Amino acid sequence: MIPEKKNRENLKVLLVEDNLLNQKLLNINLSKLKCTVTTANNGLEGVEIFKKHTFDVIIMDLMMPVMDGYESSREIRKIENEEKSRGYTPIIAFTANTFNNDFQKCMDNGMDYLMEKPFNSYKFVEIIESFD
Repeated sequence: MIPEKKNRENLKVLLVEDNLLNQKLLNINLSKLKCTVTTANNGLEGVEIFKKHTFDVIIMDLMMPVMDGYESSREIRKIENEEKSRGYTPIIAFTANTFNNDFQKCMDNGMDYLMEKPFNSYKFVEIIESFD
């Protein structure tokens, strides 16, 4: 259940990433795309921020301390199921380690897309423009 097509400009993005360098690089790239970015340092922080705000898209690192991206995505989907008025927020898994079963594991845990590190703004735009 992917949301209606969105313009990539002025997107509200929740970035859930524990690595400070990756955070900085992603913020630079996303700001060039005219996105508004809110950053969480781990999955639990990402879930807490999600509870208080709405976003157009979430970029979720998979391997983080405190709560990983899989568990965070499951929690976000639970919140959406409990609060139907929130709508559906696409989650883009973001990882350096992509194996054959990673895509399916991401889908099984409520994510919609898998994007490899390093961040590729063309791929991000392609994903955003694929929302229909």
